Amino acid sequence: MTSNDILEQVCAKGIETIRVVFADPHGILRGKTITASALPGALENGIRVPSTLLLKDLSHRTVFPVWHANGAPMRGASDVLLRPDPASFRQLPHAPHSALIHCDITALDGAPIPVAPRDILRRCEEALAEEGLAAVFGLEVEFQIYRVTDPHLAPEHATMPGRPPLVENTTQGYQYLTETRYAEAEDMLDRLRRAAEEMGIDVRSVEIEMGPSQFEFTFAPGPPSAVAEAIITFRMLARDLCARHGLLASFMPKPALPNAAANGWHIHQSLTDATGANLFTPNDNTLTDTAAHWIAGLLDHGPACCLLTNPTVNSYKRFVPHQLAPNRVGWAYDNRGAMVRALTAPGDPASRVENRLPDSAINPYLAFAAQIISGLDGLRSATQPPPPMADPYGADAPDLPSNLGAAIDAFAASDTLRAALTPEVADWLITLKRAEWDRYLGHISDWEQAEYFATF
Repeated sequence: MTSNDILEQVCAKGIETIRVVFADPHGILRGKTITASALPGALENGIRVPSTLLLKDLSHRTVFPVWHANGAPMRGASDVLLRPDPASFRQLPHAPHSALIHCDITALDGAPIPVAPRDILRRCEEALAEEGLAAVFGLEVEFQIYRVTDPHLAPEHATMPGRPPLVENTTQGYQYLTETRYAEAEDMLDRLRRAAEEMGIDVRSVEIEMGPSQFEFTFAPGPPSAVAEAIITFRMLARDLCARHGLLASFMPKPALPNAAANGWHIHQSLTDATGANLFTPNDNTLTDTAAHWIAGLLDHGPACCLLTNPTVNSYKRFVPHQLAPNRVGWAYDNRGAMVRALTAPGDPASRVENRLPDSAINPYLAFAAQIISGLDGLRSATQPPPPMADPYGADAPDLPSNLGAAIDAFAASDTLRAALTPEVADWLITLKRAEWDRYLGHISDWEQAEYFATF
């Protein structure tokens, strides 16, 4: 679509408001809602927003010293510019008077901002293109939908972050792929699927997942930037649509609720050459050289990439043996316990590898960038992976980081990621996540209170 196409559609469909958004460091959509009369100016000149939106942790605290003369990016809480991308314009099915448009972020003079997540992934795709390659990514998305029983809206609950709501399940659990449970949730799942399809998101399957109130949507594969935009839109859509029906869609990696299952966002990936041929499709029952080098890169940089594929304190509660999430670095053919699962077969054009490490709290732009940086390094170095794991939880293989602090340290020690992302981006990510980790370490947990309060 062009800007003129958008303006004609807004007029023809009676759209009154447009949500002008971008993905922040954590994959949360932020921005402004403007009226239809303001849209022509926004399309031509962009919209100013505070630069601190790129400098906040998940509690919405600005963690950089923006008031200091030196030592902080975008100091003084100055403005940056949101530049709407006409190709991303979509009417919202659940709010037909409104529409959504994604944006690039630049300085006021049009200069690029190195820490803009959309641009970080774009630069990684360009690095692949320089090698005559293109990536094809697909996602499986696991999440829960709960019924809200108490939203905790009293003033004393308005902390940073706010007190989480009380909820109950929408379905009972441990009925993996059971049709009875699907029938119970069908109305709710149909609403979400239809809304996603109306926004141009190609849903391929809707499934009952392992735990209570847990579901999985899978999506058509495509170019990484396009898939990242679709998935970040889906997460927003699920939360918005559920909220309108008294529900909460939660993409927390491991909810602190009885019997709740952990949520992964498994990234399926392959490479094509200039002709569009899948370079992961083998001629026999072994990996192609390209697939082998790509897997080796994913494994070599897996611990350091955890900061981008498992970006929260809660992420590491998912690394439990025998729960279909990895806790060691390794790969195997079609084994759901391994970090990387090879799904390749002779002549199969859908041959691919699946990285099962990422969870549902990812910023897809950054997590996808991590895959490309890692895989491309494996290709350039012609690295070979170790033998496939026979027992992914009992193998003598390196452990993945056990907590966010260890993931920060692994990321900070990676020269490859620092060079590919640039030192400025690496330091920005480290500062954001160290602030989150330090707040967590300073919190006195229920366990500590029970263990020590009446003991000493």
